[in-house]
Amino acid sequence: MENNHVSMIETDKSISVSFYVENKEILAIGEKMNEINEEAYMNGYNWEAFFNYYLEKNAPDVLEGMETDPEAGMYSAYYKKTPENKLKAQKFMGIICSLVDNEEELYRIVREEGDNIEWD
Repeated sequence: MENNHVSMIETDKSISVSFYVENKEILAIGEKMNEINEEAYMNGYNWEAFFNYYLEKNAPDVLEGMETDPEAGMYSAYYKKTPENKLKAQKFMGIICSLVDNEEELYRIVREEGDNIEWD
């Protein structure tokens, strides 16, 4: 599962999911999120804050064993390479794609629950 804004890379020891927040489509979504909540300036750090909040509520299993490395233009999540973690990474990619494809859900969460998110 790969598209122009999220990818999964496997090495001998790890599996990473990378979300390219400077992709044109993602930047536009981030700008709308920021219009709804001025704290939601959607760089890699605030995508991390959003995903941590979202996963805690909706898919806490995906957070188990996950390490993250947000930057200004990208958000990456890493797992040790195991069959279980590969499934978590695939599930996380699906969640990201689903949220981006249904951007109104992103806007709803920021509008209704944005004050509960620990923005950067």
